Amino acid sequence: MKIATYNVNSIKSRIGLLMDWLKRRQYDVDVLCLQELKVVDNLFPYDEFSKVGYQSAVFGQKTYNGVAICSRREMSNVVRGFGVSDFDNQSRFIMAEISGLTVCCIYAPHGDLRGTNKFEYKMKWYDAFRNFIKDRLQLSKTLLCGDFNVALQDIDVYDSDILKDTIGTMPEERQALQTIINLGFVDTVRMLHPNEKLFTWWDYTGGAVWKNEGMRIDYILCSEDLKGAIKSADIDTWPRRRHTPTPSDHTPVIIELDV
Repeated sequence: MKIATYNVNSIKSRIGLLMDWLKRRQYDVDVLCLQELKVVDNLFPYDEFSKVGYQSAVFGQKTYNGVAICSRREMSNVVRGFGVSDFDNQSRFIMAEISGLTVCCIYAPHGDLRGTNKFEYKMKWYDAFRNFIKDRLQLSKTLLCGDFNVALQDIDVYDSDILKDTIGTMPEERQALQTIINLGFVDTVRMLHPNEKLFTWWDYTGGAVWKNEGMRIDYILCSEDLKGAIKSADIDTWPRRRHTPTPSDHTPVIIELDV
């Protein structure tokens, strides 16, 4: 079973590229978690996914945010949001049961400089996310997939001196993500690639993707009981290294596991 996460930075703008990517992979992705849809539910391209064998569960939002899970396998027990109005007015979380797994799709807030309202919101959102996991999840056969907007370690950025204490690398942000992992999760890419500088996001400016000046802020975290089932965990840079159609600034993360 292959599961991927991909921040598309507008599903409307990226649907052609996304379909090209899936076709190129011969539709080997069984479950695809998407973030930053930037459309309301009824404008999501359900038909395009249905034509290639995917059913879609969507928690959309106009202009900003939005998450979806698209699956070639049956989905059930779909949950949209944390059930907390202060956070669910931004569409950042959806989960579903698929083939005995709990698959969660996450789009964490970007945040801002320390002391700003956006920084405080990001910290409070992570608190709400942690509480949701502790209160609502069984912490077994669970995958947390998405854009966490945090580069967990210095190895996850192209230059730790230049990017020190900037958005996504501040100690408070790293600790917020680490507390999620400490609940009983494993960073699948880092587990299988412990010493490699691997990135999932590159700025649009300055030719960053061609210089590989990026950050790893997209993750698939698995519960401890799935650790032995993970066969591969990789980053596919093909969608990001396109000139046309214009790519997202992110690229997909894909794992393969035996379930």
